Amino acid sequence: MDESFVALNFTEGKLILLDQRVLPTQVTYVTCATYEEVEFAIRDMIVRGAPAIGAVAAYGVYLALQQCPEQAAFYQACKFLSLARPTAINLGWAIDRMLGVYETVKAQGRPKTLERLLMEAHTIREEDIQTNKTISRIGNQVVPYKATILTHCNTGALATAGWGTALGVIKQAFYDKKDIFVYADETRPRFQGARLTAWELMESKIPSKLIPDSAAATLIRDGKIDLVILGGDRVAANGDVANKLGTFALSVICKAYGVPFYSVVPVSTIDFTIRDGSEIPIEEREAEEVTHVQGVQVAPSGMQVYNPAFDVTPHQNLTGIITERGIIYPPFKQNIERLRRGETL
Repeated sequence: MDESFVALNFTEGKLILLDQRVLPTQVTYVTCATYEEVEFAIRDMIVRGAPAIGAVAAYGVYLALQQCPEQAAFYQACKFLSLARPTAINLGWAIDRMLGVYETVKAQGRPKTLERLLMEAHTIREEDIQTNKTISRIGNQVVPYKATILTHCNTGALATAGWGTALGVIKQAFYDKKDIFVYADETRPRFQGARLTAWELMESKIPSKLIPDSAAATLIRDGKIDLVILGGDRVAANGDVANKLGTFALSVICKAYGVPFYSVVPVSTIDFTIRDGSEIPIEEREAEEVTHVQGVQVAPSGMQVYNPAFDVTPHQNLTGIITERGIIYPPFKQNIERLRRGETL
């Protein structure tokens, strides 16, 4: 049940990342030996997916301390890392966790502090893998024995430290011998569905088809989709979910036609400090992502572009939020607060 590929690894003092910009036509790896290279890897989407960004950022903090013996410079480097992509909360969560360890052990000297930070980064990575496997077992409960599933963007091992969130649920259902079929939409403008999810589905030998984004509504209307399972980059305290652009539109269609709609996230993706989705910062990316496809210009020169990387799905459109602590159902605000307090869902 393990992947045939490793998307991130840390060895000999360097972070090794599978370059997701060039998949599936090329399988190449990028080496990051400095925190600046880690920041670039996150910002340029060599690595992407909220949990994966968090794990990679943790190693970035370790590299930052290697480069910056002075505390002020170290904190400035961590601030630089934290700004690489603003929407995914796991970036800041992982950096804050690493800084908490730093503050606890810095009095023990630099060698010991470096050792503890590296251990913590390894722990964050391993915890994410185990969390994803727990999420997958819990999420499998909502997948009927025979089901056609639609998913959006990429939420597999490439988007996490390993195994995956929403795609992990799908893989768990398949490995449990459920009769499933998956539609993966292409997810423009960066084609994470076409390039990454389709690749992972084929690697796992899961029956599937790739569709244009605009075909999803027709499939849902015609009763060909039993449920939608996708990820999330930040969840507000009321259950609003920021996820890859296009998620909101899918949720509206699913609500209109009564199709169950689930977001799958680790608890670390829930931002208990923000009231609702209006407070989630939405990253806007370069115009060239829309005007060019694989380096080929497809729009007129000088055309204005609006290119948000994410949108916010209101909690009213969600059936549930699947986490390693259980499935959060409405009323979302009350149940997310119960989760924050450590209560059983």
